[in-house]
Amino acid sequence: MTSKTPTSTFPDSAAQASSRTDESGWFDFDYALLHVVPHVHVGSSQVVGVVLHSRTSGFIGIRFAIDDAKLHAQWPSLDIELVARELDALRSIAHGGKEAGAIGLLPPSERFHWMTAPRSAVVQPSDVHAGRTQDAESSLLELFARIVGSPI
Repeated sequence: MTSKTPTSTFPDSAAQASSRTDESGWFDFDYALLHVVPHVHVGSSQVVGVVLHSRTSGFIGIRFAIDDAKLHAQWPSLDIELVARELDALRSIAHGGKEAGAIGLLPPSERFHWMTAPRSAVVQPSDVHAGRTQDAESSLLELFARIVGSPI
């Protein structure tokens, strides 16, 4: 079974986003790739998602796709349900709120930094990269399509 997970995007509010742009309409953003790394000692991984945050636009979003067949072809014993739970937890943290626990109550920038901190888990973030955009959500979708390879 191959599952595709829709984009989750969480701007603070449209009013806040429009009030924090510079005169040119461009926003800075940071993003990280989400890798499935079942065996750290082997060093192989597969990119399954992207998390993007733009403090100035008030945007935090995550998009991922779990391709069961592709993951099982590389790691036959991989627990896909564990991968799905870890990615769902990251989506919940990006969304924020008490449902995501204590981390979900932090401001978006702190949640992003928590999500992109190095960790020993099956789902691991890449280093953080930067960019500029006029539309953070579109940039998230474009990065996802280009890097993960799934259609927008």
